[in-house]
Amino acid sequence: MSNEEKVAAAKQALGKAVDALLELKREKPKVFYGGFAGIVLVLLIMIMMMSGGGDTSTSSPATGPAVKNLEIGKRYVLKNPNSYDPTAGVRLVITPGSMPAYDDTEKADRSGCNNLPQGTAVTVKGFYDAYGKKNSFVNVQIEDGECKGRSMWTLAINVQ
Repeated sequence: MSNEEKVAAAKQALGKAVDALLELKREKPKVFYGGFAGIVLVLLIMIMMMSGGGDTSTSSPATGPAVKNLEIGKRYVLKNPNSYDPTAGVRLVITPGSMPAYDDTEKADRSGCNNLPQGTAVTVKGFYDAYGKKNSFVNVQIEDGECKGRSMWTLAINVQ
């Protein structure tokens, strides 16, 4: 069989396939369009699987607020690193590692010595390890305002 005969046979087979598809479209349009949609769906899934994720080795990890190397006896200020609002308070608790340090849904948790304004001067008195992190809570003595002299705990990222 020569190349010309092979090309002619391929054209004839392609013509028959197109005729069969057009006849299917005319006689059973739901089957035709359903099959077409299925093929497109399979192709999209294959493309998504092949594209995969990017190379994560070149991307930088997410960074959060840096914790300073705090020293006992030194004076610092309270700062909320998770807010751009200068009026946002800084959360303080009586017991280190307690859940209220992370949750202030109760109105009583947002007033008094439990929630001090940013910029309040404090002196570091000690540290507490929690949740697998060293020195994650800091015992501070409040140096300003109505709570002056009171000792409470806050997250280390809140002391700057």
